[in-house]
Amino acid sequence: MKRMTALDLQKMKADRQRIAMVTAYDYTMARIVDAAGVDMVLVGDSLGMVFQGHQDTLSVTVDDMAYHGRCVARGLKRAHLTVDMPFMSYQVSPEQALQNAGRLVQEGKAQSVKLEGGMRTAPAIELITAAGIPVVGHVGLTPQSVNALGGYRVQGRGDEGAARLLDDAKAVQDAGAFCIVLEMVPAHVAAQVSASLQIPTIGIGAGVECDGQVLVCNDLLGFDTGFKPRFVKRFAELQDPMIEAMQAYVGEVRDGTFPADEHSFIRKDSAVKVTKLY
Repeated sequence: MKRMTALDLQKMKADRQRIAMVTAYDYTMARIVDAAGVDMVLVGDSLGMVFQGHQDTLSVTVDDMAYHGRCVARGLKRAHLTVDMPFMSYQVSPEQALQNAGRLVQEGKAQSVKLEGGMRTAPAIELITAAGIPVVGHVGLTPQSVNALGGYRVQGRGDEGAARLLDDAKAVQDAGAFCIVLEMVPAHVAAQVSASLQIPTIGIGAGVECDGQVLVCNDLLGFDTGFKPRFVKRFAELQDPMIEAMQAYVGEVRDGTFPADEHSFIRKDSAVKVTKLY
């Protein structure tokens, strides 16, 4: 089966086919989302929060991203794989950005890399794409700038905010990105940006008029019922059934009903006398 490419995804916008994108961080989840027909898989630096238990994404390293990228790549047959460039892997210089993007392709098996930021990131995007590495942009709420933004707040409000967001998005497109994520942006602003760009827009908390949508796999599957941002829809509620299954396992281990004969390797031609310890 052919893996989706940057050109395939751009053609989806031209053909008015919406793009489904999901995060994944390991081989097992990658197999599941790929089998479901997802078009793009993002190994997001959100793994710092989802997998590592941090309060934000700022502690994630290039080594972390490369490791999770190659785990996910092994589980994909069709979906395009893009990998986040983590905090301080591209901000120092375009040359630093290119070197780390190359690592994520070589070591992380990425088909493309994703960078946060608009005009300020354009020089890095230009150099990376000039080297033949496809780039996904990311504007609006940029989690790596959470301290500067004063928290996880909607971006692009008001006429000035909307104009600034559109300028950032156009700068990312002009620098060579083939796709751009719009995060926590008013729906009417995201619609305007999507209509103004030739490259696909992928929304998260940005309304239905984007060319595609992205959600964190754990969020849409309901792994954490305590996490309830407005933009997340839970397509399943799996936290409680998983806890119940684990509790059932613990109970059967403790009362000695698991493993039963059908879960054990027993010689049928001889009887084995066993003295119970409990």
